[in-house]
Formats: sequence, structure tokens, C-alpha cells
Amino acid sequence: MNIGVLALQGAVAEHMRSLEAAGAHAVAVKRPEQLDELQGLIIPGGESTTIGKLMRKYGFIEALRAFAAAGKPIFGTCAGLICLAERVEGQQGLEEPHLRLMDMTVLRNAFGRQRESFEADLNVKGIEQPVRAVFIRAPLIQSVGERVDVLCEVNGEIVTARQDSLLACSFHPELTSDVSLHRYFVDMVKQAENVAG
Repeated sequence: MNIGVLALQGAVAEHMRSLEAAGAHAVAVKRPEQLDELQGLIIPGGESTTIGKLMRKYGFIEALRAFAAAGKPIFGTCAGLICLAERVEGQQGLEEPHLRLMDMTVLRNAFGRQRESFEADLNVKGIEQPVRAVFIRAPLIQSVGERVDVLCEVNGEIVTARQDSLLACSFHPELTSDVSLHRYFVDMVKQAENVAG
């Protein structure tokens, strides 16, 4: 099973390591045509405005929308969550939504600047053990539509959600040795493959 990590910016190597540990074959994705060989994709953290500009520059916007429309799972972490959102706040209108795939409103840098980063063990719906999460200048999900399933909250704020074959989290699961959320995503990809097959 080939699962890609969008390799335009961010913690690409760490996500690839976590995917391999979760039982998938990880691929660094730098060109849209590589999507044809994949069953799933992770959009990593980084700087969402920069990732959005690079996705446009290299032709990923329409390619990723088609990828999602084909039922192939996409997992966005931190900045990747922002890229998936239909609505983005907290940037004074400077950042337009990028992929507009997931029915949610996200707030950039909701957990403060880098010095206000923190780690926590979270209870995520569908995962038995607590998930170790690293929050770095993290966004949060302010609101979701009817089709979105909230999987985890921190202090009443949504930090993990799923809409059909789309998964999003505010934090960096790739920066710990805990691969349970990556394993959850690999299972999503397997289920999508079974439906497609």
C-alpha cells in the first residue's frame, strides 16, 4: 500500500517514518502525477500559506481535489488541516482557503506562538489508547458541518475530526514515537481500497 506525504514543506521525513512503522509504504510526493500511484496522502504541518502557494505553483490544487473526489483518503496535520478546510480565519483575510474539501472553519495559530507549544495525551474516538500529541503554533477547528465527525477535543475545542475519507488534526502526531493515529489513517486507506475494489 502506497501512501504519500506531500513533500513541499514541513515534517515530511517524520511522517514517512511513522507511516512505515504503521505498515504502509511511504512516498515523498513532489509532482501531481505521483498521486496516480497512491492509495492515500498526508499533507504535513509547516506554514499553510507557503504550502498553499506551492500547491498552486506545482498544480496540486485540482489534482488533490480529484484525488479526494475519487474517494482516496487525505490526512492533514496542523498546516495540512488548514489546507483541507473550507473556511479559514485568523489571518485578516490574507489566506484564502486552499483545497476547500472539509466542511469546517479553522482558526490559525489558535494555541498561540511557538513558545506556547505543549504536549498532551488525547483520547481520540476510534483509538483505544491515548494518543500523544505535540501542539506547535497549532490551529483549531472552530466549527464543523453535519457530515464531519468530531474525534477529539482539548478544553472544549475541536482538534481532530473526520469527514468520510478526510482526516484532520491540529497537532503533530509525527513528532512522537506514537504511530496510533497514522495506523488509524492506514486503516482508513485500507477500507477505501476495499470499497473501491
